[in-house]
Amino acid sequence: MSVAPPQITQRRFEPGVVAAIVYREWRVFRRVWFSTAFGSIVEPIVFFIGFGFGFGALISEVAGLSYFEFMATGTIAIGIMFSALFPGLINGYARRTEKHLYDGQLAAPVSVAELVAGESLWNGLRVSVVAVVTLGVAFAFGVRMGPGVVLVPAIAVITGFGLSATGAAFAAKLRSWHGIDIVIGAVIAPMFVVAGTFFPLDGLPRWVEIVGRVNPLHHCVELLRGAAFGFPGLGQTMLHVGALLVFNLVAWLAAVRLVRRALID
Repeated sequence: MSVAPPQITQRRFEPGVVAAIVYREWRVFRRVWFSTAFGSIVEPIVFFIGFGFGFGALISEVAGLSYFEFMATGTIAIGIMFSALFPGLINGYARRTEKHLYDGQLAAPVSVAELVAGESLWNGLRVSVVAVVTLGVAFAFGVRMGPGVVLVPAIAVITGFGLSATGAAFAAKLRSWHGIDIVIGAVIAPMFVVAGTFFPLDGLPRWVEIVGRVNPLHHCVELLRGAAFGFPGLGQTMLHVGALLVFNLVAWLAAVRLVRRALID
């Protein structure tokens, strides 16, 4: 039995509806929080042991920081990316094609714009907790950071929103689960490798460095390092913040357009 596509109506964007979607996601998350928490603790431990003690024994200093300090902030950024982009991608595809959850939600007075904003905001809030957990692991491994780390949750929310919307945009274009492999190989892997997470962008081929510097994850990494060890200057910091905000807007608009097209078709 085929499910008729929902009727998409244009109306004013309502923050209250976005808040309701966030609350629904919170209610669902309360039932599956342990698996997420487990991965958020184990993953950075693996990175710290493998890269921190492995490469750290060979590399003494990078960009004025010990290699352990350098890769610690990169690990936080990678945790933010994985915990935001994958839910937007996997949940977005499953809810559209198999669970038909979006059909039911859009039958209520909910627009596609509010739906994407609500899910992206929830993922941003959730990854802020992931970032704090990774911070705790870093402290346990002896990484000492400045008082600016109180800004890490805010950086995680901003970055997580855009990455979740990016995942939703790609999910709207998928026609099977096999397409996720293409997204991982062509988008996700290059994004976290060429972002200044585990090695600086300086010294890479020029075109790779340029790609890395427009990578939104790179701006997240730079803000995290600034929060942890001191910001280089107001102008450069605002450049990173502005780049992330522009990325969020573009990712959200793209996700709204593609999800609306996928649901109507």
